[in-house]
Amino acid sequence: MDSLLYTKDFFTWTQQQADLLSQKRFEQLDLEHLIEEIQDLGNRHYDQLESRLMVLVAHLLKWQVQHWKRTNSWRATIRVQRTSLAKLLRRNPGLKSRLEEAMAESWQEARDLAIAETDLPDDQFPDSCPFTIVEILDSDFWPNT
Repeated sequence: MDSLLYTKDFFTWTQQQADLLSQKRFEQLDLEHLIEEIQDLGNRHYDQLESRLMVLVAHLLKWQVQHWKRTNSWRATIRVQRTSLAKLLRRNPGLKSRLEEAMAESWQEARDLAIAETDLPDDQFPDSCPFTIVEILDSDFWPNT
């Protein structure tokens, strides 16, 4: 298979690869790039997990630390992120085993986002995540001050 097409016209390359797969013409597949794209597809779901956790935890921190400014917008963001995370995990159950890893990787960004959005000093926020994964995902959990 002409792998030059992969760099020049990705869409057409994907259609050709799909056609070759459906016709079981495996020997003509651009395996190197096909493997790379499948791995990248999985990584996108993991990146989405991290991103949603980061936004959710940032808002939970804001909810906890800046309680006098709680808004319906914050509440909505928390609910939307929880719903989206539940859907992502339902559609991709293999990601459940990576929740702790994703939380660890997104924690600092979540904290930094909460600091930036509240304009409070850094020392107002914990150095490590005060919430468990179960609490973060629990639609009934709302941090108290």
